[in-house]
Amino acid sequence: MNAVTNAAGSDLSGSAEVLQTHRGSLLMRPVEALAVVLLAAIVGMLIAGVVSRYFFNQPIVWIDEAASIAFLWLAMLGTAIAVDRNEHLRLTVLLSRLNERRQGMAETFGLVLTGTFLVVLLPFAYEYAIGEMEITSSALNIPVGYRVAALAIGLALMLVLVLARLFKSSHLIDVLVSVAVVLGVAAALWYLSPSLRSLGDLNIVIFLAGGTALCLALGVPIAFCFGIATLMFLSFTTTMPLVVMVSRMDEGMSSIILLSVPVFVLLGCILDATGMGKAIVDFLASLLGHVKAGMSYVLLGSLFLVSGISGSKVSDMATVAPALFPEMKRRGHKPSEMIALLATGAAMADTVPPSIVLIVLGSVAGVSIAALFTSGFAIAMVLLVALAAFARFKARHESMEGIHRAPGKFILKASLIALPALVLPFLIRSAVAGGAATATEVSTIAVLYALIVGMVLYGGIAPRKLYRMLVETAAMSGAILLILGTAAAMAWALTQTGFAFHLRDALATLPGGWVSFMLISIALFLLLGCVLEGLPAIVLLAPIMFPVARALGIHDVHYSMVIVTAMNVGLMAPPIGVGFYIACKVGNVSPDEAMGAIWPYIGALLVGLLAIAFVPWFSLAFI
Repeated sequence: MNAVTNAAGSDLSGSAEVLQTHRGSLLMRPVEALAVVLLAAIVGMLIAGVVSRYFFNQPIVWIDEAASIAFLWLAMLGTAIAVDRNEHLRLTVLLSRLNERRQGMAETFGLVLTGTFLVVLLPFAYEYAIGEMEITSSALNIPVGYRVAALAIGLALMLVLVLARLFKSSHLIDVLVSVAVVLGVAAALWYLSPSLRSLGDLNIVIFLAGGTALCLALGVPIAFCFGIATLMFLSFTTTMPLVVMVSRMDEGMSSIILLSVPVFVLLGCILDATGMGKAIVDFLASLLGHVKAGMSYVLLGSLFLVSGISGSKVSDMATVAPALFPEMKRRGHKPSEMIALLATGAAMADTVPPSIVLIVLGSVAGVSIAALFTSGFAIAMVLLVALAAFARFKARHESMEGIHRAPGKFILKASLIALPALVLPFLIRSAVAGGAATATEVSTIAVLYALIVGMVLYGGIAPRKLYRMLVETAAMSGAILLILGTAAAMAWALTQTGFAFHLRDALATLPGGWVSFMLISIALFLLLGCVLEGLPAIVLLAPIMFPVARALGIHDVHYSMVIVTAMNVGLMAPPIGVGFYIACKVGNVSPDEAMGAIWPYIGALLVGLLAIAFVPWFSLAFI
């Protein structure tokens, strides 16, 4: 797993069972407690708002504003908790190939870069908060500065933690050399800044692309890669005040739609903790376990249904793999084949509501989340059929000796146990797609439902475990939202240079029309899915790509399904795809062993992707 991140099992969606292996430092316990209070307050306010609006027809006007304030504070405290626990997503493919001494030097240099970014940006975050004190909020009638002060506090906490890690784990000589290199490069770039400004779009390649690539290679967390590259670009090639970067980060993290992100992350934790996901797996196994390739069908079907509850790839895989892998091994499935099916099945299921990627895409690109949720089910079905067909082909020699159909009484019992859990994905989908509630409202309803059903029917959650779940939710939410914030700042910088418009014009005039544009989009998002995961790629490119797609007559929902599917396939593609290594970690299989087995399954997904891209009916038939 060290080829991806040293936060065991972490991805952008989080999972209680996978992530609970990490405990924070004692000094951060008060911060964790405050984050738990904020998360509980957000969920409580959202539930109160739903009840007031739908049952008493009396909306509470200040709830959205209060929840927004708590949300930004939760996000920034969560980023600090994630730094403390080393749970920010990062790539360490190149680092893992170095010897221990060189790896330590690279790690130290990455930490110094991160600390420099925080040191430089912190005064501007303070300036931004002071400036916002002059603006009064509309509902609560308090200075907006109290909300955005979270940015400065969060940056300061992260800086303290980075310095503490440097002091604790780095050699002094490595720190001194790294600081000297950073200061020397900064001085040289400052001296050359007049000349750099004359290079125009070449600065985008040097700073935004090159800077991000260098930071990724050093194992710097992805959120900070975007932030460092953008900070360098603005500082040395423009005269733009850096306080604007802070305001762009605020805007990228503060959309009211994104309130559903921590709530759906929490829902995934509840799913793991209560055993609701395992109940679904057991039910499907009782129905299909006796047929050839039956356990493969159960694995794919479980990922499809479980993803409709959790919205988290890690949660999905961590729920399904332990329940199915022992029986699959007994039937002769190779561990590498099981990992291949698990990884590609998780990629297939990421369009099933409540997909956090779809929520972010709807927010950034201005696409109806209800339409995305409706279309996502159909698209996942296309990919499910492609993977199931290939799994059946692979299982043609599977041993079925001693396998019998489950008795009717056993199936009935399993269905009754699973029924309350099976209701939840369809409740989420129908509520959002039918316009009965927003994604944020549905997420709170789903959490309340899962808590009540989990406590009454599935054994409940111990208070200590619930507290840990809330802390993990805060950490993972903070990691997600910081990526969105720094990616939004980079996307804004790209737009200000005019490069985005140049690229848009070039794409719009491609020979071959929408077909060429679609093929380029697939290739681009496959690549970005390997390197960046879905969320930052969406924030960076959606403002550029969607206007071109619309100009070429491509429906927003159709294009959304294509790029999300392409990113998910890239996410699971070795040797870089983060999701592939996460699947290996969950299934306890060596990446080297699984790497060869996954490519045929990737091929099946690509066949499904091409069908989705060039047959719009799959995306649009049910919206």
